[in-house]
Amino acid sequence: MKTKLTYLDTGESAQLEGITEILIKINRSAAVVKGGRRFSFSALTIAGDRGGLVGHGFGKARQVPPAIEKAAKDARKHMIRVPLNAAGSIPHEVTGRFCGSTIRLLPASAGTGIIAGASVRAVCEMAGIKNILSKAYGSTTPINLIKATFHALYLLRTVEEVTKLRGVELS
Repeated sequence: MKTKLTYLDTGESAQLEGITEILIKINRSAAVVKGGRRFSFSALTIAGDRGGLVGHGFGKARQVPPAIEKAAKDARKHMIRVPLNAAGSIPHEVTGRFCGSTIRLLPASAGTGIIAGASVRAVCEMAGIKNILSKAYGSTTPINLIKATFHALYLLRTVEEVTKLRGVELS
């Protein structure tokens, strides 16, 4: 079943302060034209406040700096909230999928650190996750792996959210 991610509304994300961005990847592509090769660049960035708010962005332009600016703007537009527990980890195990990439995220006890690859580590750091275990399956292309990670983080629920959805009370 496909899950459509819902992001923070634009009014709320525009007011955010203390957001930092990390550049994950710059890709150069070339189109062959009559006069030679025409290069264009794409950039992938992660933005977050290291306190439960994280977003990803992708931008394309004919030069590198505008591509990075577009990606950063896109990342601020596509922010989600990540529930964290007292140990600075995620509340439960979750699996996210996007195209050929699958990521499994597991909560870890305090002192474990972030056990993840480079792109997943960047997402976890920007989200403020301090202790997590992860395993990537299939394609490890940065864009697909980041989108799979965001799918997994979007599926996270706190105990309070689950009890409210089920209509039960914890004793």
